[in-house]
Amino acid sequence: MFSQPGDAVQCSKLVVSGNPEYPPLLWVPRDTPKVLVGAVPQFLKEVVKPLGLEVEVRNIGSWARVQRLAELGELDLVAGAFITSERITYMDYVLPPMVQLPTNVWVRRDKVFQYRHWPDLVGKRGSTLINNSFGQNFDSFAEENLDILGVRSIEQSYLMAEIGRVDFVLYELLQGKVKLERLGLEADFVALAPPVSKEGLFFAFPKKSRCNNEPLREAFMDELLALKRAGRFEQLIDEYAEKYVREVR
Repeated sequence: MFSQPGDAVQCSKLVVSGNPEYPPLLWVPRDTPKVLVGAVPQFLKEVVKPLGLEVEVRNIGSWARVQRLAELGELDLVAGAFITSERITYMDYVLPPMVQLPTNVWVRRDKVFQYRHWPDLVGKRGSTLINNSFGQNFDSFAEENLDILGVRSIEQSYLMAEIGRVDFVLYELLQGKVKLERLGLEADFVALAPPVSKEGLFFAFPKKSRCNNEPLREAFMDELLALKRAGRFEQLIDEYAEKYVREVR
């Protein structure tokens, strides 16, 4: 149990969730659909073990729902979020980021178009997850200039691109590779360069969480930094990418 003298509330367990469409970092296993597994949940457990905290990483639905419940204070920690101006109003981010993630424009290999920068996407139709963010600058540009359909699962985005309903899919490079391999579509799609953005992925404590206090955040940060310096997160990414692709559907 994490506490300090004078604390009004003691925190013994973190109720956690994150983006369920984010393998190998987070995903919903077939045999236990009420939880999330992946590199991030395992990394989180190793971060908080020295603090004596239990962790419950729940599958509570879509990424949009996760963000809404974080805003309401019904979660103690969000396991993996980019920084946006909206999210910092209701979450306290823990430094450093777990990893820097590039997001790319994915297209069918036989439908490649010239892409150099964001304006090359104007006039085309894309798809990605509902309420997904790819950095404040790109998000602002996309809202004003691009036609991007938000859907509940990234598989839906890729399948729409496969049949020509959209021209491109916006998704992280790492996650896109393992998703396509699992779908058996890795030979059909290519990620265009350069990335549309490269953003840090952070743990974040909702401001209304009863577990959110400065001593806990500082202790959490110290353990996170030590594991990052040891290269632990990169090891877990490799391990869980293999597990995700091999998981029986």
